[in-house]
Amino acid sequence: MEAIVGGALLSASMEMLVKKVVSGEFLDLFRRTKLDVDLLEKLEITLLSLQSVLHDAEDKQIANPAVKKWLEMLQDAVFEADYLFDELNTQALRCQAEGGQVLNKFLSYFKRFNKKINSKLQKLFGRLEHLKDQNLGLKEGDSNCVWNATPTSPFLGDESAIYGRDDDRKKLEEFLLLEYGCDSGSKIGVISIVGMGGLGKTTLAKLLYNDPRVKEMFEVEGWAHIPKDFNVATVTKTILESVTLDTSTDTNLLKLQVQLQQSLSNKKFLLVLDDMWYGNYVGWNSLIDIFNVGQNGSKIIITTRDERVVLPTLKYLCVHHLRSLETEDSWSLLARHAFVETNYQQHPNLEIIGREIAKKCGGLPLAAVALGGILRTNLSQDHWNDVLNNSIWENTNDEVQPALLLSYRFLPAFLKGCFAYCSIFPKNSILVKKRVVQLWIAEGLVPRPESEKNWEKVAEKYFDELVSRSLIRQRFLDHEENNFEMHDLINDLAMTVSSPYCTKLDNDKPSERVDKRVRHLSYNKSVYEPEDKFDELHGLKGLRTFLATPLGYSKNPISLKLFSDLLSTMTQLHVLSLSYCTNIVELPKSIGNLICLRYLNLSYTRIKRLPSETCKLYNLQTLLLTKCVELTKLPKDMGKLVKLRHLDIRGTELKKMPAQISKLENLQTLSDFIVSSVKEVGLKIEDLGKYPHLSGSLCISQLENVTDPSHASQANLEMKKEIDKLKLGWSYITPLNSEIQNVVLERLRPSTNLKSLAIFGYGGDRLPNWMICLNSLQKMTLKNIPSLTSFPSDCLPKTLQYLNIEGCDSFTSFTLCSLPVLKILSIVCCKLLKSILIAEDASKQNLLFLRTIDITDCNDLESVSLIGLPIPNLTDLSVNGCEKLRSLPESIKTLTSLQIMKIVDLPNLQSFSIHDLPISLRYLSIGEVGGIWWNTTWEHLTSLSMLDTWGDDIVKGLIERQVPFLPTNLVSLHIYCLEDVECLDGKWLQHLTSLHKLEICMSPKLKSLPEKGDLPSSLKQLHIHYCPLLEPNLKMKQGKEWLKISHIPQIYVNQIID
Repeated sequence: MEAIVGGALLSASMEMLVKKVVSGEFLDLFRRTKLDVDLLEKLEITLLSLQSVLHDAEDKQIANPAVKKWLEMLQDAVFEADYLFDELNTQALRCQAEGGQVLNKFLSYFKRFNKKINSKLQKLFGRLEHLKDQNLGLKEGDSNCVWNATPTSPFLGDESAIYGRDDDRKKLEEFLLLEYGCDSGSKIGVISIVGMGGLGKTTLAKLLYNDPRVKEMFEVEGWAHIPKDFNVATVTKTILESVTLDTSTDTNLLKLQVQLQQSLSNKKFLLVLDDMWYGNYVGWNSLIDIFNVGQNGSKIIITTRDERVVLPTLKYLCVHHLRSLETEDSWSLLARHAFVETNYQQHPNLEIIGREIAKKCGGLPLAAVALGGILRTNLSQDHWNDVLNNSIWENTNDEVQPALLLSYRFLPAFLKGCFAYCSIFPKNSILVKKRVVQLWIAEGLVPRPESEKNWEKVAEKYFDELVSRSLIRQRFLDHEENNFEMHDLINDLAMTVSSPYCTKLDNDKPSERVDKRVRHLSYNKSVYEPEDKFDELHGLKGLRTFLATPLGYSKNPISLKLFSDLLSTMTQLHVLSLSYCTNIVELPKSIGNLICLRYLNLSYTRIKRLPSETCKLYNLQTLLLTKCVELTKLPKDMGKLVKLRHLDIRGTELKKMPAQISKLENLQTLSDFIVSSVKEVGLKIEDLGKYPHLSGSLCISQLENVTDPSHASQANLEMKKEIDKLKLGWSYITPLNSEIQNVVLERLRPSTNLKSLAIFGYGGDRLPNWMICLNSLQKMTLKNIPSLTSFPSDCLPKTLQYLNIEGCDSFTSFTLCSLPVLKILSIVCCKLLKSILIAEDASKQNLLFLRTIDITDCNDLESVSLIGLPIPNLTDLSVNGCEKLRSLPESIKTLTSLQIMKIVDLPNLQSFSIHDLPISLRYLSIGEVGGIWWNTTWEHLTSLSMLDTWGDDIVKGLIERQVPFLPTNLVSLHIYCLEDVECLDGKWLQHLTSLHKLEICMSPKLKSLPEKGDLPSSLKQLHIHYCPLLEPNLKMKQGKEWLKISHIPQIYVNQIID
């Protein structure tokens, strides 16, 4: 909307500029460099005068083109002033970074050029004075309104707090509870909730998804946010991640489809595909084929604005059109969000006004919630009347609803800038709170507080305020609590109020040219081809943000040459992100010319080192080098980056860190701290004490270099209250320093706020005494600790939820004491471990929270009494590679929640029957075990859908008996490592009428497959890998064996796809 173009950034920029000019820091800089102090004072008065009429100007530009033009000219002047002051401030930082040895050179530089600088300032002052003197009838007012945090609505994200949808909910719920699809003849059912943006389609879907009656009907659930650009691989990946709750880096469509099929096979599932746009028939049809592997009664909910989205699913489809809310329901919803600490009956005058406002919502729940957020900030009649009678209601622009424009209009100036900046993120993208906060600070949108350590906390409060006003919302069912998003219509609003200064390059408007006034630019690296489209960016000399989106995994095709060319013109950049740009192996030296740069993200690039010119980036606050797997060295002068607050070097090949990093006392986050030896030039453990404000995650490695335990005390970890994840690592062990390492670890006592602790490579033989005091600890890993023989788990805090013990070669016994909320127990590669016991107090607790037990490669293990206890909620059990284990408790059959079980490579296991397996199993991996397993059928395993067999014994037994032992409900069968089997007679497969996938792998002597008539007709996929006697003819699609299988729709030979 042209009425408020650029206003958001102007308000914020003006406020920040005034704060700079009036600060004593700038006055001192002018005096030291002999610049015109009188001019600075005049500039201050002029800026304050302009700021006082800014609020009125933003309102009057709606009807007055002259005021609109005036605002555009003022914005350009403010940008120019900001850059000029950046230059001056950078020179001051240079002086600070370089030290006294260059002070004289620094001052002489200004003596030579002070006339030129003063001339620029004089011209700037003239421009601003000219704007101030324009007679546009602007009234002075409080454009910098006092802000108090809005009372947080307890109903944000509460889907039960919806109105006017009872009939919709009842109808949709009845559909979801049907035992079949849309009619009795269809296996799955698809229901599409159709309606315009902001009607509450997603909110209604969330309400259904969380309904207890609905939840108990389905075994598998998934919620997927669907990107606007319908790409079948991307959509499949998104759905897979929602079902498995695991992030996938795969992009191969075939592999993704197989994985999704396996996740849904023979299961009754509920999927929500949220915010679907018009797609393509071919892509949809391939998805429907995958969904058909589910059980009868599986359901898919699609929310969409376009009914054409679901045309390919017509034979499965029911359509539900969502109507606008009645006025009374709009008022109820608005009132619920407006009155948080009271109720509207106590404010009869406000109720009268509020009901009139509700009539203007157009029946849109999003508008009612947003207006409730505005009204909640001030329960006065004047404020409510201002909202009711605001001229914005007269807006006839179709792009943005007036109610949403008002939610922007009543934001404080500084929040307007933060909100508008978010327009550069693509729709449906994840907004990671920590990253957004860093970007805001880098762009000067958050004023620096008196105590710099609280800068991020102030920015987080701004973020929370936007959440409170429903302009940003938590992503539904996202396992990361700091992941947020914007509603599409709110994103449209942000784009409107930030234009033309913020823009994003994607495929939505491929032919649209970039406005030369743009200051903040992002490009969608997954859909935008920069080589063809970036030519016009060379003229954007005022560009301050160049951001690759989405912020997560997605390959970035920008080339090194293109990057270097762009860098030469974008000298005013504050933010530069090139994450996942694998074509970049080095940075050009011209990176040092970006004197204003505050945020540099090179994560997942292939750079090997940073050039020394990087250390000239005196304003740099955030440097992200995550997973730069070829990075081996940082420049030695890193200490010159005096403003650096965030340094992330996780997943790099760095072996030491420059000693000068110890000078960076403003650091708030430091992912890794690599300890150098006494003889090396590098960081020492005592240097860690110089960072009192560290927060988040910290990994301290090469602790073998700490030879004096008193130095470990100087790290002062206990006082770093904001550290919640800590890793302590030693690179190698020598028998001479065991006691030293005991004491060092004892001295590295962390804060009791710690939530996650990992100790690896430790050469001591005991755990520290402070461990029991970590009363917030949830996750602990002990890895590669060869001298540790045992420890009682009563030395562990009772808050522990995850315990992993791995590679402890001397570990002989483990007794699980009372850990009442333990969810996951993993013991791996403890070669001398003989027993896993449980203390009496723990058995009384019944281990109600324990979900997963993994015991792998413990060669000497003889007994596992733990598994024999009542563990009512155990879902996943693995016992593998335990050569001396002779028995498993018969009481395993009482584990009625067990769904996944892996029992492989237990050669001495005896007296265990298939009947001892619980009927709840869905996946079983078994083989290379002792005892006679095959003397009975498996028919009682009625839930088993996936079976992996290892070794010859099981398959030989099935071939010999030629009777249907396996359960008929099997969907997937994997046969691994047939060492001596040459002919795979398949009569034992005939009865598997649900079998969808068969895989045969690593069978060197196998030369004959089952006859065509022995393979069940339901078989859709056959995978054959590493079977050298079969592969040549099968790849050529010839010979007798090929004729046996050629009828199967999908055949893969030596293509590992899962």
